[in-house]
Amino acid sequence: MLGFSQSSLTNFLFWLTQKKWFLITMALGFILFLFPTPKGLTLEGYRIIIIVITTLMMIITEPIPLPAIALYVIVFQVIFGIDDANGVAHSFMNDAVFFIMGSLMLSVAIIKQGWDKRIALGIISLTGHKTKNIVFGFTAISAFLSSFIGEHTVAALMLPIGMTLIRFTSQDKQKVRGLSAVLLFAIAYGALIGSIGTPSGGGRNVIMMSYFKDYGLSISYLDWMIKVYPLVLIQIPLISWVLIKSFIPEYDHLDTGVRKLVVQVANSPEMTGRNTIAAIIFLLVFLGWVFLSETIGLGTIALFGVFLYLIAGYVSWEDLSKNTHWGVILLFGATISLGAHIKETGAAFWLAQNVVNLFGNLMNNFPIVVDGIVVVMTTTLANVLSSSATVAVLGPITLNLIEDQIHIGLVTAIASAFGYFTAVAAPACTIVYSSGLVNAKDFLKVGWKAGILSMILLIIYANTYWLLIN
Repeated sequence: MLGFSQSSLTNFLFWLTQKKWFLITMALGFILFLFPTPKGLTLEGYRIIIIVITTLMMIITEPIPLPAIALYVIVFQVIFGIDDANGVAHSFMNDAVFFIMGSLMLSVAIIKQGWDKRIALGIISLTGHKTKNIVFGFTAISAFLSSFIGEHTVAALMLPIGMTLIRFTSQDKQKVRGLSAVLLFAIAYGALIGSIGTPSGGGRNVIMMSYFKDYGLSISYLDWMIKVYPLVLIQIPLISWVLIKSFIPEYDHLDTGVRKLVVQVANSPEMTGRNTIAAIIFLLVFLGWVFLSETIGLGTIALFGVFLYLIAGYVSWEDLSKNTHWGVILLFGATISLGAHIKETGAAFWLAQNVVNLFGNLMNNFPIVVDGIVVVMTTTLANVLSSSATVAVLGPITLNLIEDQIHIGLVTAIASAFGYFTAVAAPACTIVYSSGLVNAKDFLKVGWKAGILSMILLIIYANTYWLLIN
């Protein structure tokens, strides 16, 4: 009948089982849509909260691809009458999206240069052959690099370095389980630590910078570094120590692996003038971020760097088109649009007021409690969602909690980087997990220790160092 066969029915039932969480989410959204608008909240504000709830459910359960979730956010903001098509498009495409697009393209250009083995040898020449010193070196260099080129780029660049050292030490994976874990987590966690250090360290920072502008606030690239970078430097040795104590490496020294690495680098092609020019181009991008970001924007500078790499022939458009994660850009833009409308509809203020009503006495008597609530809430959500999505959703809410919006905004952005607990919490964690040398249990084994330590450090740091420099 009507061309439907038994196999069509079977396929439909299979689709239902595969998409059950999507259907559950849509059913919940429809039920919430039928409820009356809560007191003190606009109709548009209530509907944007429905979109937030359903979006979070789909990001957590992932019944459909993440780019499809981004399309859902864009389309339903128009369908629900939260804004017209032009308004949603305007909120979607801004300098923060340009920055993510540019940084993803820059990462493709940088990896094409093949600097991994030389960086590994450079690290070891500074740290020596002792395993615990190499772990510290991997954490430190990953943190430093991710402060400027993003955690995903650093993890992609450093993973081959770590795996090269592991492979040169032993071909038997079972004989280097501890060594593999400690080196790969040093890369992932180092990248997370460093990503908070500057505005260009990650999308979460750029989103918060855009929110600051929406509130008529301003913080320069240098001011951000002055406020945040000491925390990066404090975390590096502490997280390295946690890693060494959590995973016992099978080798105290990596002499064999280092010798093989030296031979391989010696047999590699010599560095050329082209490599030097490629490094100079990135240096110009970095200097632009430091000195010109407030004038022309981080995104414009990143795209200019991509433009220079293209015209110099260091990367082809085919490489960029093939290796740039366009779905990430789409999702990033959608979460920014969502955050913008949470603020514009008054939903952010309403949610913040409810938090204040719930914890008001504690927050008034003990201001540090505000930081504690925000840190726990942000860290929890960041380990379920991406850090950028967390800041996009929570940023407008936390900025309404206290008068010192720079303070609470930075606390939110920093805490969103504590995605230590799962392999999918952050791109850096996903990348090292893809190596097959660490498993999900390893993340839980060390993640809770690193997470609690970082959360406590942030609360203490924000209420001591920031008071001193202000």
